[in-house]
Amino acid sequence: MFSHVMVGAKDLEVLARFYDAVLLPLGLERGPDSVAGPRGICYRAPGTRHPTFDVQEPYDGSPASHGNGSMVAFMAPDRAAVDAAHAAALANGGRDEGAPGPRTRYAPDYYGAYMRDPEGNKLHVVHRGR
Repeated sequence: MFSHVMVGAKDLEVLARFYDAVLLPLGLERGPDSVAGPRGICYRAPGTRHPTFDVQEPYDGSPASHGNGSMVAFMAPDRAAVDAAHAAALANGGRDEGAPGPRTRYAPDYYGAYMRDPEGNKLHVVHRGR
């Protein structure tokens, strides 16, 4: 469906710590920094090249900014992983945008949490039951 999703970084070191804490427990791995370029990092499913979630400094040299209405959602293997990702986000400089819980307006088995990274990018972690 897609090759990669990218968010900009003002402070790559801060975002690397944040995304390591949130995404590695979801089963993603951090790829070689060179995959996202010399000024970035990427995350992907083990044993795959794509799709990737990339975090990097903008190529044009302008400051990174978050998009209004933009969000990246990550699948979680179970509800406990949603809870853990949300807690890790808050413990690593993220902000709460919606505590973990059922979101039955989307589907009867939908369980998710919303957060922002330290630079304001909106994330969602979801478990969809079966």
